[in-house]
Amino acid sequence: MPVEKFFSQTYAEAREKFIQAAEFRAMKLHSAIHPDRTGPDGEALSIDFALHSPENARAVLVLTSGTHGVEGFCGSGCQTGLLNDSALLDELSARNIALLLVHAVNPYGFAHLRRVNEDNVDLNRNATDFSQVADANPLYKDLDPLLLPATWPPADLDNAALGAYIQQHGERTLRDVTSKGQYDVADGMFYGGNAPCWSTRELRAILSTYVSRFDRLAWIDIHTGLGQYGHGEKIFMSKDTAELQRARDWWGCDVKPIFEPGSVSADAQGPLLNLVYDACPAVEKTTLALEFGTLEPLRVLHALRAEHWLYRHPDVSTDQAAQIRQELKNAFYCDAAEWKGMVYAQTRVVALQAMNGLARHD
Repeated sequence: MPVEKFFSQTYAEAREKFIQAAEFRAMKLHSAIHPDRTGPDGEALSIDFALHSPENARAVLVLTSGTHGVEGFCGSGCQTGLLNDSALLDELSARNIALLLVHAVNPYGFAHLRRVNEDNVDLNRNATDFSQVADANPLYKDLDPLLLPATWPPADLDNAALGAYIQQHGERTLRDVTSKGQYDVADGMFYGGNAPCWSTRELRAILSTYVSRFDRLAWIDIHTGLGQYGHGEKIFMSKDTAELQRARDWWGCDVKPIFEPGSVSADAQGPLLNLVYDACPAVEKTTLALEFGTLEPLRVLHALRAEHWLYRHPDVSTDQAAQIRQELKNAFYCDAAEWKGMVYAQTRVVALQAMNGLARHD
């Protein structure tokens, strides 16, 4: 089956493909249905997860998709591709390694073409200690009106003001202040919320119930929107030096800690990968965020700004709203055969490397 067939154009299509592929493999399927939100056509929204666990398996490979909603088009396609990969699944069974695929961690954002969830919360800023984040990013408040002006497209004066900010502080500072996470402006960008969200609570429960019984874990969380077109940057988010060494042993010296210079990502506050450290304290953990590049950074930022502006100004024309949502989808999902081939091939390699790492203990 061509790689393109694994990818979808809507959340509903992606969910159907994932479920069908998991059922074909006779995996145990579970669903956490969103209690009070539906998709654009009234369809159920769900975090679906499939588990294959050979008898006496002591290690588990976890892959998650859709933490950032609209980024789920990529992660879902890769997960469905792995479910159609008989050679890889046979290798998992031969090595007695379990597989847990969590599909659409943020189903609302996936279905409605938002990067954030139903409460405008960035889930990768939501797994944090909320008593410690009041002053996490004080510079964001001043930048917010430059990012989200009164009208869209921005007026010339708005563009000039943001351009002056970039000239004074640089693109790197703009990226860091915008995206590291903030907890003051609830309708702003990269808002981390004020308590764990539904998706965060559900994912923590999944980890506690289905992962905590294993001895060893490899967790790969798939993202898009940063870096060179089609290239998967291996981002490491933990501060555990032993885990970092293990990650580099498994995945290579190009594993990049998010808190060191050179990472395409800002040092985000409260990534969901944090959940496993509380939910599975006795498990040896090796985690990775796999970030696939799409478009140039300022174009991605422009699409994000437009979509957040739409959130603040929902009473616009249907055509303008549709255009903004499509541009956001384009910024996080390149609907091209070569891009899909690149991201799936790299995901498969990283999964195989994780399997090799997990098996070394046996």
